[in-house]
Amino acid sequence: MPAFSFAATITGVVKDAHGKPLPFSSILIKGTARGITANARGQYTLQVENGEYTLVAQHLGYKTVEQKADARKGNAEANFILEEQQYTLHDVVVKSGGEDPAYAIIRKAIKKRPDYINENKHFQCEVYLKGQLQLRDYPKKFLGETVDFEDGDTSKKKMLYLSESVARYSVEDNKRKVEVLSTKVSGSHNSYGFGNPQIISFYENIVPVGQGLNPRGFVSPIAANALNFYKYHFEGTFFENGKEISRIRVIPRRKYEPLFSGYINIIEDEWRIQGVQLTVVKEQQLQVLDTLTIEQLYVPLKNTWVIKQQVTYLAGSLLSFEFMGNFVQVYDKFELDPPFQKKFFNNTVIKYYDSSNKKSMAYWDSIRPVPLLPEEARDYQKKDSLEQVRKNPHYLDSLDRKRNKVTFAKLFFTGQDFGHEKNHTDLSITPLIGAFDSYNTVEGYVLSLSATYSKRYDNTRKGFSITPAVRYGFSNRHFNAWLNGQYTYGKKYFNNISVAGGKRVFQFNNDNPIEPLNNTLSTWLWQHNQMKIYEAWFGKLGYAKGLGDGFTMAASIQYQQRMPLENTVDSAHGKAYTPNYPVELTASNIPKHNAVMATLSLTWRPGSRYIEMPDRKISLGSKYPVLNASITKGIDNILGSDVDYTKWKFTISDGLNFKLGGRLSYRLEAGGFFNANKVFIPDYNHFLGDQTVIASQYLNSFQLLPYYQYSNTEKVYGAGHIEYHLNGLLSNKIPGFRRLNWFFVVGGNALYINSNNHYYEALFSIENILKVIRVDFIQGFRQSGGNVNGIRFSMPLIGSGGNAN
Repeated sequence: MPAFSFAATITGVVKDAHGKPLPFSSILIKGTARGITANARGQYTLQVENGEYTLVAQHLGYKTVEQKADARKGNAEANFILEEQQYTLHDVVVKSGGEDPAYAIIRKAIKKRPDYINENKHFQCEVYLKGQLQLRDYPKKFLGETVDFEDGDTSKKKMLYLSESVARYSVEDNKRKVEVLSTKVSGSHNSYGFGNPQIISFYENIVPVGQGLNPRGFVSPIAANALNFYKYHFEGTFFENGKEISRIRVIPRRKYEPLFSGYINIIEDEWRIQGVQLTVVKEQQLQVLDTLTIEQLYVPLKNTWVIKQQVTYLAGSLLSFEFMGNFVQVYDKFELDPPFQKKFFNNTVIKYYDSSNKKSMAYWDSIRPVPLLPEEARDYQKKDSLEQVRKNPHYLDSLDRKRNKVTFAKLFFTGQDFGHEKNHTDLSITPLIGAFDSYNTVEGYVLSLSATYSKRYDNTRKGFSITPAVRYGFSNRHFNAWLNGQYTYGKKYFNNISVAGGKRVFQFNNDNPIEPLNNTLSTWLWQHNQMKIYEAWFGKLGYAKGLGDGFTMAASIQYQQRMPLENTVDSAHGKAYTPNYPVELTASNIPKHNAVMATLSLTWRPGSRYIEMPDRKISLGSKYPVLNASITKGIDNILGSDVDYTKWKFTISDGLNFKLGGRLSYRLEAGGFFNANKVFIPDYNHFLGDQTVIASQYLNSFQLLPYYQYSNTEKVYGAGHIEYHLNGLLSNKIPGFRRLNWFFVVGGNALYINSNNHYYEALFSIENILKVIRVDFIQGFRQSGGNVNGIRFSMPLIGSGGNAN
């Protein structure tokens, strides 16, 4: 929509009969689908050409009002007062013992539902989107640090996020494309705002709402089996646009099911949705938020009905931070049969045009269909001014001094950052508490320190980081030091070059199956020294590149001069430690040797979709699984290399969303050696096991498997991991238990090496305990007998356990 293209402005406010503003009311020019939406205080501004117009004001639950606006000579004002809708019951009053008439209407709507799911298969429209998130209250301190938003505002009510976008939304059959024409984020001229319009369709059986708010979705009030989930009450009928519309109250039959409550308006004879006001709360398995309300309004256009606006209200609290917000989508300029160019629909589903985030405030004032609230206008002014101030070198220096102040809490518990906004650099030092959390039978107590220096180049993805690290074992008195470096660049797809070198300690399985802290606890408490390590001078060079169309390529070459290490602590509390090598595989330690290894891998996710920014593309994933193939060559006689082998691996992984039925995730793996002429233990096929109470990666490991018992050099092996997250499918039906909102998980792991060597696990888990904890009960089955069982704990949301695809 070009700026300054209108000659007149019609303004006004929409209120109810008591003078209370009606938020997000719809104002249309009669006979068209063109119009705007009032803001949260009922105020609207409509840009028009000079002329006389009949405006139609609508708000769900209120009578529609028409009013003339004379803008022939310039600006005009048209205020509206809407009375609450009076519903006519006619002769459908429920008789004693009879069925509420709402059920007959709902049955007809359910029957017509398949006709309306994809009724408008070919259209294009323009969408205005505005999202805002505000704090209602927050603590003065969090994790020992003063909460400071660095904006000079100490009030409890604070605008956290404010964004506007205008996008062109195109649909053809099942294909979608969004072109973001303009976008703005308060306080950041270089950012891209919320620009993906999503029409929540209640014609679908299961309605997905947001990311992570409920993995199962919510049952639509007119789903095919909705009568099993809802009760209905007929409120009455009213007339609008020459149509009789029934208003029906929606009531969940049971608590703790993913269900809506509220109202749905159904058009008589057509049995389609005219509008909804539906809410879900925590009791209905809403996660993260306390409440979520969806309001939609549909309007007639030619021989069909199209969505005019969708408003989502949310409120919640997290760790004493209380917040609320709303997201508004206003649809306009519908074209029901547009001519799309060939290949218009491709794997780019959201495209941000160049300079879309560089529009002036005058432009936004000229095209904005929802007037800003005073607090929103102030937020733009304040944060835009603050952004200009932040460009001042003196201000940046003072800000850096404040942020970089050394405190004991940061230095010891969370790590200390020294950032420099002016030149976009950062020095991050790991927390000191983590420098002393490692103990093993080779090095004794271990001191390990690292720091990362990073620099980014403004407005690009280009940047680099350098991480030096040192490690000292107090028992064997070995000092190790090494350096990691990365450089990232690329305009459309990312490219990454990594380099590392020095002298360091490696686990025999270089994928590090046991965490140092876990090994420390195991060694101290149970005298089980699980971690087996060696020392090596090494150098490694890696390269990764996104190729587009779901392809990513990676290559690396590395050199290791491997040196064996022996225990310096033999026993504790009368119990002998095992030697520092995998006793399941060998009776002696590895000899000193050299190894040069090259790896090439290719990852492909068919059907990958992308967000396209002016300077890069971001993958959105796909409905198809991820495929990965890799080959590693141990190269003999280069730099004195003593290894000679070729091994391969192929994996396929995916997650399947069954909506109300839960979610199934799996990872299948096959691999082996083409040849194994000279192979040392670090080069074997290893598998991620676990012998501690902390769960390891769920889709990439075995929870009870010894770390090296099944390592091998076989030509072919197979492994599989599967998990079925019921997401409340059964737990919400258990009285008492369902109040906890805990979910069940069932799964299994399998490893097959040959007919004489295989291993299996079955697990039952309870997750979402206090929203972050998961407990696993596992039974392991060995081919040789002696089955094992155990319990594991994890916190998947913060990195303990979790899925690794």
